Amino acid sequence: MLNQSNFTLINQQNGNPAFKLFSFEGNEFFDHLQRNNFFTLIWVTEGAGTVNANFEGYDFEANSLFTFAPYQPYVFTTTKPIKGIAIYFHFDFFCIHKHQKELELNGVLYNNVYQPPFIKVDENAAATFKMLCEQIEAEMQHAALAQHELLVSYLKIFLITASRLKIEQQPKVAEMVKDSKEPFILQKLKDAIEENFKTKHTASEYAELLYISPKALAKITKTHFNKTLSSLINERIIIEAKRELYLTDKTVKQIAYELGYEDEFYFSRFFKVNADVSPQLYRDTVGFARGLA
Repeated sequence: MLNQSNFTLINQQNGNPAFKLFSFEGNEFFDHLQRNNFFTLIWVTEGAGTVNANFEGYDFEANSLFTFAPYQPYVFTTTKPIKGIAIYFHFDFFCIHKHQKELELNGVLYNNVYQPPFIKVDENAAATFKMLCEQIEAEMQHAALAQHELLVSYLKIFLITASRLKIEQQPKVAEMVKDSKEPFILQKLKDAIEENFKTKHTASEYAELLYISPKALAKITKTHFNKTLSSLINERIIIEAKRELYLTDKTVKQIAYELGYEDEFYFSRFFKVNADVSPQLYRDTVGFARGLA
């Protein structure tokens, strides 16, 4: 296992992190809500707990590999102290969609954000991951010729190994992506929802943004997520509403307005239909108000 370490490559064009590997001991990195604009791999080698992704809880044990897509919210709660390695990579560093046909890994690891976001790492995969992380660490210590290309190669092997493992453990995942014809449109859709969910709430608006017919977009969404586009939009709005109710003291009216609802009571009904409780009850039982009690 790597010693405590943190290695980051910076995108020279904008100064933002492009690729990062770090080892961790303890949960301080993940014990608060994460929603990052990069792809995430977290290999928990020791410990146990629960991960909450999109406000769904999943129990995990040692040797679990988590994969989170850009903007996917998650938070860890531990029952046993955790240790492991995390890898972050930005879309600009390694374009998963560009390698979709070559690797077939986006739909396997990242596209379906509504399934359990982790797999169990067996002994052979653990040896491969450990070796790759050591190679990445060594390469990132000294800038050299074709460093980016070499790091991308190590990352590819890591992702392919993880994808194969997930297909072995979850055969239905392979079936879901086998007939994929529109992988790029899915990322465009997720980006569009992320950028516009506070102002655009209808399926037709997103079809117009993506220059595709509502019927065609509905079919793609159903095929890949087994959900309607309206459901995906509503879920994103609810996730944000829960986040605001959980973390802030904003009024329900303020939150409703920021999410594009001028009528607080309409928003409250919308929230209750999709979350099974009213906004105020959610806050009183799990959110900010409870934290003040």
